[in-house]
Amino acid sequence: MPDSVNGLPLHPLVVHAVVVLLPLAALGVAALAVRPVWRGRFGWLVVLVSALATAAIPLATESGESLERRVGDPGRHAELGDQLIWFAVPLLVAAAALVWLHRRADRPAGDQPKAGPSALGVVVAVLAMVVAAANLVQVFRVGDSGAKAVWGDVPAATAEHGD
Repeated sequence: MPDSVNGLPLHPLVVHAVVVLLPLAALGVAALAVRPVWRGRFGWLVVLVSALATAAIPLATESGESLERRVGDPGRHAELGDQLIWFAVPLLVAAAALVWLHRRADRPAGDQPKAGPSALGVVVAVLAMVVAAANLVQVFRVGDSGAKAVWGDVPAATAEHGD
């Protein structure tokens, strides 16, 4: 994998895919968890966004390791970034589980009227909410540690003006 594009490090470019897609997937999973009627209409889209976000994480990690060889150890940022995949995979599983539950509930079950949400559905929805929240927190932690690795405790505007 190249470590730069037009002279710019690849890592900040790839990271933006993760920073946009993973929170979007987390919000999508949370929406599917609390609004089951949306699962049929938006479920596969949320699964797709979750899969793309999950696939982008190893690219971000690999490009980050290339950048690390050029500029030095980013400290805590690298550790947190390496952990992010372990948050994204359960999010993808939660998205797929919510869609699966919806498809399962839509199957004709003879003359039986549809009951309210099943116990399994409630458990999966609650777990999906927890996983979605954990992803949002972890994306923030990774991004915050990355910003601190680049800028330290100096705000960008202050560093720019030399104050």
